[in-house]
Order: sequence, then C-alpha cells, then structure tokens
Amino acid sequence: MHLIITDAWMAKSRPIHLSGSRLLMAGMALSLAIMLVAAGLYHWVFLKGAQEGWPVVGALVRLVTKDEFDQRDRYMRENLDAMARRVGEMQAKLTQLESLGERVSGLAGVNPGDLAAAPGRGGILVPGEPLSLRDLNATLTELEQLGNQRADWLTVLESRLFDQKVRNLMIPTQNPVQEGHLGSAFGWRIDPITGRSALHTGLDFAAERGTPIYAAAGGIVIAQEYQADYGNLIEIDHGNELVSRYAHASRVLVKKGDLVKRGQKVAEVGTTGRSTGPHLHFEVLVRGVQQDPQKFLSAGQNLAALQTPSPAGRPTR
Repeated sequence: MHLIITDAWMAKSRPIHLSGSRLLMAGMALSLAIMLVAAGLYHWVFLKGAQEGWPVVGALVRLVTKDEFDQRDRYMRENLDAMARRVGEMQAKLTQLESLGERVSGLAGVNPGDLAAAPGRGGILVPGEPLSLRDLNATLTELEQLGNQRADWLTVLESRLFDQKVRNLMIPTQNPVQEGHLGSAFGWRIDPITGRSALHTGLDFAAERGTPIYAAAGGIVIAQEYQADYGNLIEIDHGNELVSRYAHASRVLVKKGDLVKRGQKVAEVGTTGRSTGPHLHFEVLVRGVQQDPQKFLSAGQNLAALQTPSPAGRPTR
C-alpha cells in the first residue's frame, strides 16, 4: 500500500510504502486505542455523572443497577424454589421413614419412643466458613441419598420381621383355655378309666362346661367331627405339617374349611367321648406324631415375656 504525504510549505511529496503486516499491526493498534479511550470515557462519564448527579447519567446508572438486582433476585428465587422443593421431598421421605420405623419397632418389640429420642451432642465450638449454595446443595443431595438407603433397608427389615411374625402366629403357642387349670400332662400315666399304664398324648385342661376354647394359632380347620375317643373334635392345620387338636367339646363353633385366627373362639369345653368330666384334651402333632404341647405353650410364654415392655419402656430380657 502506498501513501503520499505532501508538504504544503516546501511543495514536496514524500511517498510511504506500507506492507500487509505493517498495515495489520497498525489497524490492531488503532482498534486497541479506540477501545481504551471508549472504556475510559464510559467509566469517567458514569462515575462522574453518578457522583455529581447528572440527570441522564444517573438515570442510566439506576437502570443498569436495577437490572442487575432484578437478575440476581430472579436467580435467587429460582434457586430457593428448587431448594424448597428438595426440602419438601426430604420431609416426605422423613415422614415415610418415621412410619416405617414405627412399624418395624412394633414388629421387633422395641418402644418407638426410644428410637425417636434425639441423641446427646456437644463439644467445643470451632467456627467455620458460611455454607455456600453449592455446599448446601451437596449436603441436601447426601441427605437424600442417605434417606433413600435407610428407607430401602427398613423396608427389607420390615418384610423379614413381618414374615417372622406370621410364622410365629402359625405356631400353637397360645393357651387354648384361659379359665382352667392343667390336669394330666403329656406322657405315661395311669389311665383314669382302665387303671392301667397308658400314654397320654396331650394335655388335659380341667374347666367348667361351656368354658371358651381358643385356637392356639392361626390356620385352617381340616376336621370337625365326632369320634368315640375324642368326642366332638376339631383339628386345625397350621402349615409346615403342624396340627393342633381340641377334643371333648360340648359345642363346636367352626366347620371344616374355615380359616381361623390365633386366639379365636372355636368351641366350648365339654365331656363328650371318652371322658370322666368336663375338660379340654389338647394335642399338637408334627408330621402326624403327637408332641408335648407344653413345650409349645412354654415357648409362647417366654416370647411374650421378651416382648413385654419394662417400666423403662424397653423389652425385658
């Protein structure tokens, strides 16, 4: 590129030759100078105008400042709304955990008040830096993950405890007669009718005629009939080849095929069949073989003692 500079006084011309690289550098230098001048002028005008109260400049400063505040306020509101939603989700999760904890503690025989009590805390105070929004979000995320893990764990534990409780309810451990006393035990004895040694295959509970007879466990009635030896007889299948028998009843309140619950009244004490007086003959069979019912009843009493809260609100040991 050629430039010709003419001196009017001396009537001379001087040619200047600019190459492409020099022209580019000159353009860049000129652009930088213009930017610096514009920035300096901008700051001078706005700062000077704000300090001295120029009307137009002051209005522009207030407009720019207001826009910045509006953007920050909108950003804070959006973040607060998001955090509020997360806090609401965590509150719902905590409510679910409390409900699960109450159910699990009930199945495990633990007082829910002991679980709800806040642990003691303390120690010296070492101040730290204020939490930032990022730190707070990270803390909420960790708490949410921990809550989900605890909920899953409590759900599995509740399922196992419930399954265990159902199995316990299907074992004949409840006393079938509440108003009576134990007469003949299981084992060899002198038969009250023949006077000879004979095996007694159950427990005899002496009680008045009409005394309620309760199911020792839940199950299905598989037999309700009259037999010469047992009189009016009820058999309840509890599953796993476990059966309980109730004999000599004066009145039967269930029939074959009925589903009965633990502790449900199924009959009344009588003296039907081979009997010398009003009583309940109670048997427990495992795979068709008579077992000592007292072992089952004693196990039920021990379990009830373990689950009975102590005066301090904790299960006895």
